[in-house]
Amino acid sequence: MEIRRLIALMIAGALLLPLCAKKQQDFCLVKADSPSPEWLESAVIYEANLRQGTTSRDLKGLQRELPRLKDLGVDVIWLMPIHPISQEQRKGTFGSYYAVQDYKAVNPEFGTMEDLKEFVRTAHAHGMKVILDEVCNHTGADHKWVTEHPEYYALNEKGEKYGPYDWTDVYKLDYSNPATRAAMTDALKFWIEEADIDGYRCDVAGEVPTDYWEEARPQLQAIKPILMLAESSTPSLLVKAFDVDYAWPMKDVFNAIAATKGINKWAAEHKENRPKMSASDIPALIERQKKEFPADSRHMNMVTNHDLNSWEGTEFDRFGPATGAFATLSYTLPGVPMMYTGQEVGFNHPFEFFEQDSIQPVYEANEFTAFYERLNSLKHNNRALDASVPADFYSATNPDILCFVREVANPDGTDNKVMVIANLSNEKTPLIFKAKGIDVNDLTNIFSGEKAVLPAELEPWQYIVLAK
Repeated sequence: MEIRRLIALMIAGALLLPLCAKKQQDFCLVKADSPSPEWLESAVIYEANLRQGTTSRDLKGLQRELPRLKDLGVDVIWLMPIHPISQEQRKGTFGSYYAVQDYKAVNPEFGTMEDLKEFVRTAHAHGMKVILDEVCNHTGADHKWVTEHPEYYALNEKGEKYGPYDWTDVYKLDYSNPATRAAMTDALKFWIEEADIDGYRCDVAGEVPTDYWEEARPQLQAIKPILMLAESSTPSLLVKAFDVDYAWPMKDVFNAIAATKGINKWAAEHKENRPKMSASDIPALIERQKKEFPADSRHMNMVTNHDLNSWEGTEFDRFGPATGAFATLSYTLPGVPMMYTGQEVGFNHPFEFFEQDSIQPVYEANEFTAFYERLNSLKHNNRALDASVPADFYSATNPDILCFVREVANPDGTDNKVMVIANLSNEKTPLIFKAKGIDVNDLTNIFSGEKAVLPAELEPWQYIVLAK
């Protein structure tokens, strides 16, 4: 649903304003205090598109891929919605995953309840977690609640159920009704108790009242420790309810830099009017977010996901020759990195959203696989890349140069350090820092394995990752 992306852009744009509303500014005075699992600090999330991602297009097919994903370095499998999809007002032949017909069933397109349970058991045996994509803002137009509990739904000025924006295949739920809240929490409990899942990615989480999430989270947490990921950039959600949210604003900065430099093919073809930005806007955004979000907030970084892929083009459409640079930043900037189906093999095709796509990834290891394996290994083995470790930025004389260091002390008295330098432009650029004494003597280039040496200049879109 293209409007989904437009709304995301609106939210992200609001967060990019130099000054935020006083109510948002107050969130920086509190600490993010959700019961976040410790393993999130070093986790890599992988979004699995069941409909398009394997030859069999189902849970069994994805289950066969789990050993490969484990070797790749994936920690969390995020399953796009597994529920039956509404028939009434359906979009396309197969419909939107996000028009849920039954919150307590598995879509036969993907398998059975036992298939899901076996998938979760197998993932757990490989040391991986499984989170479900849940749609709590709205149901499909023929969900049983429509007839059995019409009081669960919001009504428009005509007294009719409605779908937000252009989402004509769904009806919005009314969270002012305590019964709606109880029914949704019951549905969320169901999958933790029945299938032993490890949490949720919550669709358009900012459209659901924050106090509902804060009411539901302790009830879910009482069953087992879970992860809660919000598809939103709403500061209040990270106070108590969610452990991590979407880095939509950072994604927009990435896209804007690429558009400014003339390599964002999708933006050019669609005549997007993106703001002029450079590498210097990345630390500027992080500084603004410190004032807008609770302290220690975590954001999920990405270069692609199911919405971006289908509605804004692949990462190659948006970043072209800079894809490697921005993918590296998605792993090395503070936060939690995520991958999408096919990203690990450089799959360059926008999936159909409402149909089965005839073009699917071929998971033969290649240079992209090696690239992401190296980044995943660094994420797991260097505590400087733990999600909550901040970055110190160093200014270069050219605003297209981005340089930052993340460093943490270990209990044994040693320390871990990662330095990233990137030329976010399509021109060869001198590497000159405003401050003196940038020390790389104890660092190693993670891609070459050689002792770190700073070059006099960087090639277009060149990136360097040095680590200790």
